[in-house]
Amino acid sequence: MAAEKQSSMAETESYPPIDPTNFDLIVVGTGLPESIIAAAASTSGKTVLHLDPNPFYGSHYSSLSLQDLTSLLQSNSENPKPNLPQSDDTTTLDINPRPIYSDVEIASYDGSVEEHSRKFNLDLAGPRVLFCADLSVDLLLKSTANQYVEFKNIDASYVGDANGNLTNVPDSKSAVFKDKTLKYSEKNQLNSFFKLVQGHLEAVKSVGLDVAVDDGKIISEEDLESPFVVFLDKMKLPPKIKSIILYAIAMVDHDQDTGESCKNILKTKDGIDRLALYHSSVGRFPNALGALIYPFYGQGELPQAFCRRAAVKGCLYVLRMPVISLLMNKDSGNYKGVKLVSGQELTSNKLVMEPSLTIAKFPSESVQSVSNKLARGICIANTSLKPDISNCLVIYPPRSLYPDQATSIRVLQLGSNLAVCPSGMFVFYISVVCDNAIEGKKALHAAIDGLFTSNDQSDSEEMKPTLLWSALYIQDLIEGSVVGPVFTMPTPDGNLNYNDLLDETAKVFKKMYPEEEFFPEISNTDSSDKLEDDSEAVLDS
Repeated sequence: MAAEKQSSMAETESYPPIDPTNFDLIVVGTGLPESIIAAAASTSGKTVLHLDPNPFYGSHYSSLSLQDLTSLLQSNSENPKPNLPQSDDTTTLDINPRPIYSDVEIASYDGSVEEHSRKFNLDLAGPRVLFCADLSVDLLLKSTANQYVEFKNIDASYVGDANGNLTNVPDSKSAVFKDKTLKYSEKNQLNSFFKLVQGHLEAVKSVGLDVAVDDGKIISEEDLESPFVVFLDKMKLPPKIKSIILYAIAMVDHDQDTGESCKNILKTKDGIDRLALYHSSVGRFPNALGALIYPFYGQGELPQAFCRRAAVKGCLYVLRMPVISLLMNKDSGNYKGVKLVSGQELTSNKLVMEPSLTIAKFPSESVQSVSNKLARGICIANTSLKPDISNCLVIYPPRSLYPDQATSIRVLQLGSNLAVCPSGMFVFYISVVCDNAIEGKKALHAAIDGLFTSNDQSDSEEMKPTLLWSALYIQDLIEGSVVGPVFTMPTPDGNLNYNDLLDETAKVFKKMYPEEEFFPEISNTDSSDKLEDDSEAVLDS
């Protein structure tokens, strides 16, 4: 009995005590939404404690070495639950980890990959990019977190098919006319459509929706509320052009030609907004050739940038610190604080948690629902898909790889010039929205078969990259939840960019602090000049 007591004391003494013990906000998990909340609250003058049971930043948005990624995907560890006393006026509710990854398949075809494990920075939530004009870039600039991360542009975007063909995605008028895969008539049709969309956006911006409707200068309200695919058919765009617009520019997930059976039909007004984002991203930065950029050292740099911003504003950070239970007031039943694995009790007015933590016996409305699943793949190969192209995006539209492919498959290729892998290797991220693991794995394997060859295949496929290593897994898509002062954030979604996640994060912050501005401007004078100057500094030259 004495030996057990000594062992328990040794465990708790290995964790340093935290001082102070009361905070306005405690945040558990350093994923991107949690890190943004911590930075925003710290900027607003709140006292914030940011905890993470992991020894690294980023949580489910992290970029890890090959070995660390493998260990994380394969592990299903639980937080230790030491038997610790609690105060008389407090009751506790256990906080338990839950796995959000399943059906993990890891395969190595070349031992040299493991030899360079520490030279990889592999995204757990890939593929991800930032549009030069999207919310994430605007937020980096507004919060000044851009000071802690640098970007490089994605060289090209392609639409792929089952025959291994990769067609350029024309993202501007000049790119359309330079494209050798489009017929002259297709170029005219695509440019005419882009001109129509641009005219619509300019008319609405300059004179307002009502006036523009009266003048007949914009797309009608009836068309704006109709499915985007119907509007594209009305414009008499050929299937090839329509597919590029829907799946490679508007980035739609589900097959839009299935009519009412489609899970998520994109309306024309939303399709126009997505085209506007894409085209406004082209040329925003002088040293970015296209619409898309990616951070050096991986997507895990983004949550770290906001953590650094929060630390500058006074946020306290403690890694390797599991939270084991919620503290509730015995009399009122209200949230009071958290208990750490060390046994220390901390109090706060509000609590934010990452999505892989659940609270036992918490109110039923707090249960987060699994809305869908994502099939994700990370592949390492020896060459690029295209000569002289290090970083590119490939979209496989629905039914492009096999007849019952219901959703788009996205592939992001990254090279060593982004410091995510050793020289002479390339990393490929693959993702697809799915209903179950069987459907998701079928899509991943179809993409892999189309992209790569293996060492035992014939010389006829020697132009394809050779697959050296792969990790395939299924991720649950979990929605966020709110119960009183306790907020649980959602998992990484299936989108290529962060817009939806950032929008949800901003809404959570406004619920928490309705009187506070979400990252106020740095100053009232010359703030626009400051943002313009910083815009040029976002990209690495």
